[in-house]
Amino acid sequence: MKRIIAIVRPEKMEELKDALFAADVSGMTIAQVMGCGNQHGWSEYFRGTEVLLNMLPKVKFELVVADDDADKLVDLICETAATGDVGDGKVFISPVEEVIRIRTRERGEQAI
Repeated sequence: MKRIIAIVRPEKMEELKDALFAADVSGMTIAQVMGCGNQHGWSEYFRGTEVLLNMLPKVKFELVVADDDADKLVDLICETAATGDVGDGKVFISPVEEVIRIRTRERGEQAI
């Protein structure tokens, strides 16, 4: 199993969520987060003083999927979230040792 974490632009949240559900993803966690990368934020003026706002709003998607589905879903995320501009986000993939569904105590891919 793989854990996929995708950090994307907030305006891509609904489109990406719909695309993942259409690809039969059984569940995901979505959170609004703040972060910065290569774009390093922007400058604004507050009461005549320049203020650097270097934390930008982003949306974090977390999914745990079967190994066989990971590459297909990463491609889907990249295609859906891309605008071609700096700040489109990142995808992180890591192995998952075990998943346990609390209610039934199912383990492994049956618990996803």
